[in-house]
Amino acid sequence: MDRILVVDDDVLILAALSRILQAEGYDVVTHSNPAAAAREVGFQVVLTDFMMPYLNGIELLGALREKNPKAVRLMLTAAADFRTASEAVNRGEVFRLLGKPWSLSDLTSSVRQAFAHYRLVDANERLSREVAEKNAELVAINRDLERRVVERTAGLLDGLISALDYRDTETQWHSRRVSLYSRRLAQEVGMTGGALDVVEQGALLHDIGKIGVRDSILLKPGPLTPEEWVEMRKHPEFGYRMLAKMPYLHEAALIVLQHQERWDGKGYPQNLAGEDIVLGARIFCLADTVDAITSDRPYRKGRPMSVARDEIRRCAGTQFDPALAEAFLNIPETEWQRIRQEVEALEAAENERWNNDPLGPPAPLARASGA
Repeated sequence: MDRILVVDDDVLILAALSRILQAEGYDVVTHSNPAAAAREVGFQVVLTDFMMPYLNGIELLGALREKNPKAVRLMLTAAADFRTASEAVNRGEVFRLLGKPWSLSDLTSSVRQAFAHYRLVDANERLSREVAEKNAELVAINRDLERRVVERTAGLLDGLISALDYRDTETQWHSRRVSLYSRRLAQEVGMTGGALDVVEQGALLHDIGKIGVRDSILLKPGPLTPEEWVEMRKHPEFGYRMLAKMPYLHEAALIVLQHQERWDGKGYPQNLAGEDIVLGARIFCLADTVDAITSDRPYRKGRPMSVARDEIRRCAGTQFDPALAEAFLNIPETEWQRIRQEVEALEAAENERWNNDPLGPPAPLARASGA
């Protein structure tokens, strides 16, 4: 029930106000002593006289405001001077001033408006709290969705890489190394957050299009013919078409499409040059060369990182983005050794898992000639 506190040191006026407001359906609490009234709580509207002993109306409202901050304040005053009204309004204590003697319609209308104002402010605060709570829930839901997307995307990438690994047993750990090399170089040039994830994903999946290359070409033990090279060189486009329609892999798909482009425009499939090549693909090109030089191949042993650094330096501005080449050369060799050791640990753990699998490890296919 709407509750109003009425304070006036004139008991006759107080009784009259009480009868009027009770007739309007309000729960009325009255006080002729403002000091006693200052201790009241639990009302929505207060109506007080201005001129009273001990505490005047403004002083009373100030005291009441501490325990009843949301209560709407009305004041009766016979002091027809603007200073009183101005002081009450400017101090933010009073919703409306009522003159003595009052008009019945003005009194009841003002009280109704005061309660309506209270309900409006209360509803606004409640809705604001609810919105804040819902926003917090939404943030938590979005955070959980993002976590699930990351987990499922990681699972999808692992599945795609495993699918390729069944066809080309050399690819998986090369892809893992190159993806981490690419991420480290991307960090060196100032990339952060999601952009790093895109570079790592694109590098990890760079050869996924080889799934679309015929076994007779992909697994051929000897050199490819010119006609076979035409099909092999379509693997960036095959990979792009596989990934581009997946919203979370669209940017990574561009790296897959352009991973065989060169800074000087002599790459494929689009003969892009310079900064027309997406940054992630430019980063991958350099990381891929580093891994190719330093890793064992069926026809040779891996060479030292110093050889890779010399090659990057020599091909800066032709095969490689010169700014990326400089950034690579600024990174200590120990960083690349650390990454390689991380991948070797993953490979050892994977081999152990397969050795303990009831079905045993998958049967290896013939080595691909590479592209």
